Amino acid sequence: MLEEIGIKVKEASKSIVNIDENLKDKTLLDLSKALLDNKKEIIEANDIDIKNAKEKGMKESLIDRLRLTNDRIDNMAKALEKIVKLPTPIGKTYYGKRLSNSLNLYKVCVPLGVVGVIYESRPNVTVDVFSLCFKTNNATILKGGSDAINSNIILVKIIKDVLKKNNLDENIITLIEDVKRETTLEFMKLNRYVDVLIPRGGASLIKSVVNNSTIPVIETGTGNCHIYVDKDANFDMALKIIENAKTSRVGVCNACESLVINKDICKEFIPKLVEVLKKHNVEIRGDETSRKYSNYIKEASEEDYAKEYLDLIISIKTVDNVDEAINHINKYSTKHSEAIITENYTTATKFTDLVDSSCVYVNASTRFTDGECFGFGAEIGISTQKLHARGPMGLDELTTYKYIIKGEGQVR
Repeated sequence: MLEEIGIKVKEASKSIVNIDENLKDKTLLDLSKALLDNKKEIIEANDIDIKNAKEKGMKESLIDRLRLTNDRIDNMAKALEKIVKLPTPIGKTYYGKRLSNSLNLYKVCVPLGVVGVIYESRPNVTVDVFSLCFKTNNATILKGGSDAINSNIILVKIIKDVLKKNNLDENIITLIEDVKRETTLEFMKLNRYVDVLIPRGGASLIKSVVNNSTIPVIETGTGNCHIYVDKDANFDMALKIIENAKTSRVGVCNACESLVINKDICKEFIPKLVEVLKKHNVEIRGDETSRKYSNYIKEASEEDYAKEYLDLIISIKTVDNVDEAINHINKYSTKHSEAIITENYTTATKFTDLVDSSCVYVNASTRFTDGECFGFGAEIGISTQKLHARGPMGLDELTTYKYIIKGEGQVR
């Protein structure tokens, strides 16, 4: 079955290599309207997934990622409109030059081909992935998690109907509906048909894909995001940022999971911090120094410092200076997003220079690590590696390049 899917999608990818830009944009706008027109059906399918998730005992923060509401469908539709307005990188010439042998050399942006995505319980990813891939002339094979299967099926059906309406090959997008683990493992071996595979989910999913795939992999997702509160921090700013980064949406990869606090400010800052987080029922796990200043803070284990909680839990590590903070963060970080709160320019510069993560903030929440916030319309994931993409992956990250060489009969 998967071999057949691979063949069909690979063939479909050839049909959109030179697709007209106006047709692409019309199709995406048609999809935006179709999502709004089919809200009732989308929410009904999503309600089945939500009901099943609750029966399985899924925690509320993960149910929140699974849930589709009227507002979230509106936002999916608006994201499509934003992507339409973005210029496609496909066909762009990075540079051209005439060589000493009179050959004309051009470096040109081209699509990746077939993009495979394995993801967990976030059905909005279905539309995000399709729209970004389609805008960059890529076909895509999706393997969503069992938790969102009904939502994904209706969303892909709507996309396919819009493609057919515009006389395009519906196999440009395919959802693997079989949710068995064995099928997922088989999908990871389709290197004859899939050009790149992107896992989007928790640490166990990413590890499984990296260890088992014969397709080139771009790692995304896991976010043990840190905020370092420096001795020169503005306390009001720090508390506002931490509250937002930890509590605005708990079950997302750009939420803050770990705090690092300079010891010089602990006595004054930690009681204020506890007061803010306690209002949101956040459990705090800290080291010995941090626990001196509040009985509310529980003892942290070594494991806590490396943990992506996706829950109302946060860790605290106290440090003597920014160098110690940087070392701690680089040791336990998943290379996603880190922030420093400081009014000292020199300290901020050292932090941004030496912290080895895809997104490093000064005096801002880690929650901004998002393709839409970065002006990309949407994202296919947050790459936590260095090749070939890093950070939120938008249109440019779904392309590669080739060299076109034009001659006049030259031989070597």
